[in-house]
Amino acid sequence: MSRIGKLPITIPKGVTAALVEGMLTVKGPRGELTRLLSSGVAVEIDPTAIRILRPDDSLQSRSLHGLTRALVSNMVVGVSQGFLKGMEIQGTGYRAEAQGSILSLNLGHSHPIQFVLPDGIKATVERQTTIRLEGIDKELLGQTAAKIRAFRPVEPYKGKGVRYIGERIHRKVGKAGSKK
Repeated sequence: MSRIGKLPITIPKGVTAALVEGMLTVKGPRGELTRLLSSGVAVEIDPTAIRILRPDDSLQSRSLHGLTRALVSNMVVGVSQGFLKGMEIQGTGYRAEAQGSILSLNLGHSHPIQFVLPDGIKATVERQTTIRLEGIDKELLGQTAAKIRAFRPVEPYKGKGVRYIGERIHRKVGKAGSKK
C-alpha cells in the first residue's frame, strides 16, 4: 500500500471539493482548480477529508495511488494558501521588471526578453534582482519558473544567471596558468 496514497487529505474551512464524472473541482478563498482524475483510482469525499482509494492491486492502480493523492493535496493547499516560488538573478547588468502580466528580463542578450505570464501567475520584482512568483496551481507555477530560468541558466564558472532561491550551484575552477 502506498504510504502517501493512504493518508487522508484534510479539507480546511472555506474549501469545498466536488467530483463529477471523474472531474475533481476544488474551490477556496484564492480561486478554483479542476483536474481530470484517472479511472485507476477512486475518490471518496467527506465534509472534512478526501480519501484516495485504489480498486485493485494492479500495477497501474498502485502507480496512480500516491500520485493522485499528491495532486489533489496540492489542489487543496493551492486554493487555501497558494504557492510561492522565489528566483534571483546574478550578473552584472542583469535585472528584471514586472509590468502587469509581462515580465521584462535583461539577461545579457542584445535585447530585453518580454515574458508573458500565464493566467493565474503573478510576479513581483524586489530590488531588480529578486523575482517572486505566486499562484494557486503548483504545476503551472513550477513550469513558469522553469521557463524563466531557461532564458539564462546559471553557468558554473562565475555563477551568473537565473537561479531559484536556495539553489546550490556547483562552481568549477577556471583555467589554470601554464607552468614552465
